Amino acid sequence: MALKSTDARWGGIARSFHWLIFALILVAGTVGLIMVELPKRPNIIPVYSFHKSVGLTVLALAVLRLLWRLFDRRPREPAMPAWQRWASRLVHGALYALIFAIPLSGWLFDSAGGLRPLHWFGLFEVPKLVAPDGDIKDIAETLHEALFWVLAAAVVLHVGGALKHHFIDRDEVLARMLPWRTRRLRPLATEAERPPPPPIA
Repeated sequence: MALKSTDARWGGIARSFHWLIFALILVAGTVGLIMVELPKRPNIIPVYSFHKSVGLTVLALAVLRLLWRLFDRRPREPAMPAWQRWASRLVHGALYALIFAIPLSGWLFDSAGGLRPLHWFGLFEVPKLVAPDGDIKDIAETLHEALFWVLAAAVVLHVGGALKHHFIDRDEVLARMLPWRTRRLRPLATEAERPPPPPIA
């Protein structure tokens, strides 16, 4: 398995970051939706701590993924209308911003709330970003929740676009990111490289 990306396929490291971050976001989001419905009792503190630890892991992986992108290449984009290209870039940009903003807003919410120290999966104490502050806490809490739903919408658009490429456009956009795809993929043709349509008789 190639570690770096090529014109035809994302490399092993990029794909690992993609699917690991997706899985952790799914876990953190599911736990977050469940825990807010539970009675506020001391025995649910470990649930909150787990949610926060997963979120901070997403943040750390997002930083590493961004650093890797500085050294990695991006596979060639398929031929598509300009509006689809810009929509794709907008959604990807939003996803990148959100995987930073959501964990950071949660970390800020925890810090400003003045709660007991947070230990990352029980291993070490996570420093507080700010001193306890009720106003900052309320803003961070609202932002954290709102950004989660924005992320959910962006993920739906992202998945929908990938499925469109796979089932309607029938190109390799989805296949080149799948971890189990092993056959050799050809670089995607650009508009200039695509053969002209046959003449109309």
